[in-house]
Amino acid sequence: MITREIQLTVQITGTPTLDHFTAATTEVDGEVLVRTDQIGLAATYLELMRADCTIPVPAWQPGQRVGVAAVGTVVRSDSPDLEVGDLVQSMSGWSEYSAGSAGSYVKLDRELFADPGYHLGQGPTAYYGMAEVAAVGEGDVVFVSGAAGGVGSLAGQIAKCRGAALVIGSAGSPAKVDYLVNELGYDAAFDYHDGSTADRLRELAPEGISVFFDVVGGEQYQGALQAARPGARFALCGSLSSQLGDAAQRFPQPDRAAAEARGVELLPFSCYHTPDQITAWREHFSRWLYQGRFVYPQTVIEGGIEDLPQAFLSLLEGSYRGNVSVRLS
Repeated sequence: MITREIQLTVQITGTPTLDHFTAATTEVDGEVLVRTDQIGLAATYLELMRADCTIPVPAWQPGQRVGVAAVGTVVRSDSPDLEVGDLVQSMSGWSEYSAGSAGSYVKLDRELFADPGYHLGQGPTAYYGMAEVAAVGEGDVVFVSGAAGGVGSLAGQIAKCRGAALVIGSAGSPAKVDYLVNELGYDAAFDYHDGSTADRLRELAPEGISVFFDVVGGEQYQGALQAARPGARFALCGSLSSQLGDAAQRFPQPDRAAAEARGVELLPFSCYHTPDQITAWREHFSRWLYQGRFVYPQTVIEGGIEDLPQAFLSLLEGSYRGNVSVRLS
């Protein structure tokens, strides 16, 4: 089967551009052939494109297909485990079709969620970080940076469902702040362009925060540190401020010594998930949706395989809200 795909042209060392991606035609063959229906986009994929990747999984190499999460439909199968028409998920990535062994695909329940794109959300990351790493619970005062993004938009809701007393989020525009409070149920939110994070947190949480879920780092991490109670737990999911731009523009990585001096527990964690973590998220997510306690925030972009690089760059620029995916037309 001949298919079109997007490959990494060269590993990224500075600001990502369209020149870092190449459209290519290739042949795929295997026990199962799958048509890609929808592809997930996440800022964390940028790290896997960098020459100095720090995630403990192999970085993508030049000439390699960008291999992110995707859902699709089986169109040919020589396996008794998958039938034509089955909905499946894999890491097949930016390609119109993929092929492989039946074991390289996970069969999904079409009836579990209203949209197949729900399977592509960053819920496992948000749930694991908030529930298992930060262990948020009754009475916690929680701050989530980058709260309108794919992870943050879920993390704050998870904290509320687990009994947090106050959940505060930061975002990059007044419209996103409104979105957090009036659509996602955050108790309070602020635009990080409007003054220092430390000042805003002192205003919104005068007794200090007990949990910080961080996907940004930089000034927001420093502000959270100043507003933290002794013994606060910082679940460090990502640090976009230290990933985007060239070396002169990036913030340094978090200062561990300063955190220890304030009695703050730093809890960095990986976004690479086990089947048990994925199952735990889906069980809670489906139940909270059914109970009407959870809103699934997503942006679905309609387009072709050639639109993926620009959609990814737009995501990094903060153009979208919630979990982002491209539905191939």
